[in-house]
Amino acid sequence: MHNGIAATILGAAAAVLSTIAFVPQIKKTWTTGGKDLSYFMLSLYVAGVTLWLCYGLAIGATELSLANAASIVFAGTCLFLKLIRENQRAVGTENKRLRIAIDMDETIADSLTEHIRRYNAAFAEKISANDLCGKHLEEFAPADQFDAVRRMIRDEVFFDCLGVIEEAQEVVRDLLREHEVFIVSAAMEIPESFAAKHRWLRRHFPFISASNIVFCGNKRIIDVDYLIDDEARHFSNFRGIGVLFSAPHNLNETAYERVAHWQDVRRTFLGFENKRDLDEAGSIPQTAVSRAKDRYAIAKERSC
Repeated sequence: MHNGIAATILGAAAAVLSTIAFVPQIKKTWTTGGKDLSYFMLSLYVAGVTLWLCYGLAIGATELSLANAASIVFAGTCLFLKLIRENQRAVGTENKRLRIAIDMDETIADSLTEHIRRYNAAFAEKISANDLCGKHLEEFAPADQFDAVRRMIRDEVFFDCLGVIEEAQEVVRDLLREHEVFIVSAAMEIPESFAAKHRWLRRHFPFISASNIVFCGNKRIIDVDYLIDDEARHFSNFRGIGVLFSAPHNLNETAYERVAHWQDVRRTFLGFENKRDLDEAGSIPQTAVSRAKDRYAIAKERSC
């Protein structure tokens, strides 16, 4: 009889200790979502202690039964909280408006055309964008012209003369319907451009709020989900996902997802190519928006 009581007490103590071990797990699951706890492990544990509960009831071991019942409650709570947190995370991802930063030069502003025009006028040349193929204009020009080529874009009125990249205005306006959009320029590289760039944006993109325009020195400080830029160097140490906007100088870059033009941007983030498709659909397809959000969520998960 004494052996039976001792066995019951030992069994109850083991169940209690196992139960206590779940107290910090419950707190962790509530705060972090229990990513490190598998459904299989939790389900297997609940099944095991349920069998122990049945065994305790069968032999009339009240203490053992109560201890295992408590274990079921604690482990079941962990399982339930994990389900709730994962559902909340899924809903949060679905409802999240992506934060998209868009570069200016050679992304929405056609700086290359004006730069080439000035270069050809200054040096009596006839080069075109097709001649650059993997190089910036200053890299393409002879070494003795380098400083002169750089000075061209430091002209305070250079940016006042720029055209808009085809379809940029229309697509950016469409992006604003689904996401947060920021215009981000590393304007500190050419401080003379501040005023002209701001004037250019007010003239061509008046629908972008002034509070969503960022002039900076290094784009890694920008806390957004995506950065659309023609310069791959800006993706270094950037915490989001870099999307390379095609330009003659970056044609040899293969490390990043690329969009060839603004129709590509529209298709990537909104799921349709042109205004006619949107008019026929009646609304922006949510599948593409969800895919963009899913890509971001997966990338962030891998970086953690």
